[in-house]
Amino acid sequence: MIAASHPDVAAAAAAGSMALGNQLARAARTFPDRVALQLDEVRRTYTELDGRVNRLARALRERGVHAGDRVAVLATNHIETAEAFYAILRLGAIVVPVNFRLAPGEVAYILHDCTAGLLIVDDLTAPLAEAALSEVDCPTLRIADFDAVMAGEPDDSLDIVVPEQDPAFIMYTSGTTGRPKGAVLTHRNLYMALMLQRIAAGGKCPDGEVVLLGVPMFHIAGMGTALGRLLGGDRIVIYSGVGFDPSDVVDLLEREQVTHTFFVPSQWQAICAVPGVKQRNLVLSNITWGASPATPSTLQALADTFPDANAFTAFGQTETCATVCLLRAEDAVRKRGSVGTPIPGIEVRIVDDEMRDVKPGEVGEIVYRGPVITPGYWGKPEATAEAFAGGWFHSGDLCRADEDGFVWVVDRKKDMIISGGENIYCAEVEAVIDSHPKVADVAVIGTRHEKWVQTPLAVVTAVDPADPPTLEDIVEHCRERLASFKKPTALVVVDSLPRTATGKVQKFELRKLYAG
Repeated sequence: MIAASHPDVAAAAAAGSMALGNQLARAARTFPDRVALQLDEVRRTYTELDGRVNRLARALRERGVHAGDRVAVLATNHIETAEAFYAILRLGAIVVPVNFRLAPGEVAYILHDCTAGLLIVDDLTAPLAEAALSEVDCPTLRIADFDAVMAGEPDDSLDIVVPEQDPAFIMYTSGTTGRPKGAVLTHRNLYMALMLQRIAAGGKCPDGEVVLLGVPMFHIAGMGTALGRLLGGDRIVIYSGVGFDPSDVVDLLEREQVTHTFFVPSQWQAICAVPGVKQRNLVLSNITWGASPATPSTLQALADTFPDANAFTAFGQTETCATVCLLRAEDAVRKRGSVGTPIPGIEVRIVDDEMRDVKPGEVGEIVYRGPVITPGYWGKPEATAEAFAGGWFHSGDLCRADEDGFVWVVDRKKDMIISGGENIYCAEVEAVIDSHPKVADVAVIGTRHEKWVQTPLAVVTAVDPADPPTLEDIVEHCRERLASFKKPTALVVVDSLPRTATGKVQKFELRKLYAG
């Protein structure tokens, strides 16, 4: 055994071993001349990126940012957005990514909830920030001013030790049930998540890939890509669109010869529907989806469009650093519809309301323990205690597992309908209705019923708005596919479903309109 020359040196080295800022510096030493980030014609090598992060960190420190401070980032996808993340982390401060699709009052709520000491914005988000700051006081810094504030700062490393158990991010949940909560993710949480996900992929995501970052960095999948893929020496191609244009995405996949990317199911469905996509010169070897359930039609479209790609299904949530279960490519056909098995290092149980394990095939709530799980919600001890009741993190997802340990998501616990004493899982009903040829999109909620207390109501969008489905169409379609009590008893046809930025249907908005 070799002892360190001074105990303080050893403690400092151990304390920062999983700090994300340190890991970027390691990547810069390992892959100095590789391109790390690319946006259109602008490219940053790992050496350039690391140097700019050091300079920006010093500039932020001059503006009063110190360890433990919260810095909110309200910005679209830029190279500078990733630089801001790493500069904040290098100081030991906490990054608070903010969804740029929120309303001003929602942005103000997050800034107030985390007591942000600085807000970083870009030209597109500046008007939103200005409107939000009429309700809360917080100084701002524009991305366009980064070069000016960094001028004269050296690009050599900073001598700052960041303990790996310290908070790195506060990620606000997507708000599918109301006000978002800030899930705290530590440096160790995120580092372990990145490493365990690579192990779980079984070597099918090698270093040095060309990765398209196509989802916003305020989302756990986008943030994880911006951080994790850099640590492996990959080249990250940033999709700069504020919206989502599937044709533009296909063009980018072909032009940059992208080998790996992640999108949510609704985005993959749109990509697969781009005319001529199967004839394009695409080299995708690894494709991943997650964040919301995929319908059978989306899964089939993916298999038909990208038959030679390794398709990974990632399942988890913000509070688990994105992924706790993974369905690998070799299992995609025989276990279609499953979200796979737990990744290494994660303990998973499926339990009833009394925290008793249910039998294979039975439905219960999936709960977790492991190094990727949030230590809690920022400033909300009661919500934290509720989430960790019984010593396990409660996901709120209803699942079942088969004899092989593969997990199927049945529904969100809060979305389940109890009709006449029978449990109805909305996701099951939605999958059937989605297969109707006149239905483009669907969400099922519970509505009040005089006799059965609750009954399913289907909210759909039509493939052809001039020829929408009728309730009789839907009921007849469900008759041979679902038990009678599961069929919807009411139908609403709408132009579009309310969704979060990550594609999740905001059922609480539908309940406000139709649950009565």
